[in-house]
Amino acid sequence: MDALDLLKAKYLDGIIAASDEASLEEIRLAALGKKGEISLQMRELGKMTPEERQTTGAALNRLKDEIDGALRAKKEALADAALDARLASEWLDVTLPSRPKRQGTIHPISQVMDEVTAIFADMGFAVAEGPQVESDWYNFDALNIAPEHPARQEHDTFFMARNAADPRPPHVLRTHTSPVQIRALQDRGAPIRVIAPGRVYRMDMDQTHTPMFHQIEGMALGKDISMANLKWVLEEFCRAFFEVDDVELRFRASHFPFTEPSAEVDIRCSWDNGQLKIGEGDGWMEILGSGMMHPKVLAAGGIDPNEYQGFAFGIGIDRLAMLKYGIPDLRAFFESDLRWLRHYGFAALDLPTVFGGLSK
Repeated sequence: MDALDLLKAKYLDGIIAASDEASLEEIRLAALGKKGEISLQMRELGKMTPEERQTTGAALNRLKDEIDGALRAKKEALADAALDARLASEWLDVTLPSRPKRQGTIHPISQVMDEVTAIFADMGFAVAEGPQVESDWYNFDALNIAPEHPARQEHDTFFMARNAADPRPPHVLRTHTSPVQIRALQDRGAPIRVIAPGRVYRMDMDQTHTPMFHQIEGMALGKDISMANLKWVLEEFCRAFFEVDDVELRFRASHFPFTEPSAEVDIRCSWDNGQLKIGEGDGWMEILGSGMMHPKVLAAGGIDPNEYQGFAFGIGIDRLAMLKYGIPDLRAFFESDLRWLRHYGFAALDLPTVFGGLSK
């Protein structure tokens, strides 16, 4: 073995044995530094004959490249080992089970919305949705609400700010989910059965009113639908939602621009020590508004009122939640009080079904 082979073995063995970057740097300086062994031998080339210089110079360059490559590879290996050690020391098990007290709960509004949707889905109603910012036409005109109606005044409705020169019709935060009915008629035609749950907005705030609340509108349209069908649907809904066998509804003549005839619907009930009991007693409580859809509303939705007729109704989801689960103040729904939510909330997997029970 000649001198270069011995030099190669010496430094490669040293690189393999190095345990840190400081040791590697010492080896690099000893071999390739300005005063390193290989560098010193490179300086001796000038004293050699041309033939020796060519042979020895090539061998020294190969040795230099090999040692430099070995140094780089070892440095990367040490860096990888240091990273692995750091990851092992800073490891965190994120698969630990959650604590029971941190388990989320379903808000009563969400639960009741799911309950109502399940009931009407069982009766063949699809769910329709629409924008919460509506044009003046969809929110009022298409629903036969006259220009002088109080609902079209700024003290009742949230109008969106706009430039006076803007040629587009004014827009509002929808005051009911009835505009979804117009959109559903335009998109799907007749016959149709849909419900439209969602948020609505009105300028009101007290113990039983909030500026934003939730409604669900229902609509069924066909060639032979009557008030009798409406009565049956509402009775079946109340029987399923309040989970009682006997339900008695009372229809009182009323007036809504979008239905004709119109009726307020009361349900028989009683109060026993502050607890509401549905379906018994001598009391009556208003729960919703309803009626047969006005011909002008059908026409606005692109439906021929001489061929089709149907009913519509609207229910306040927040009010239903208060009645069913004994919640005294509507404002508590929006106060983000975790204590309140833990008391009235529902388990995350408590999915309401008509056959399995709505509330558990």
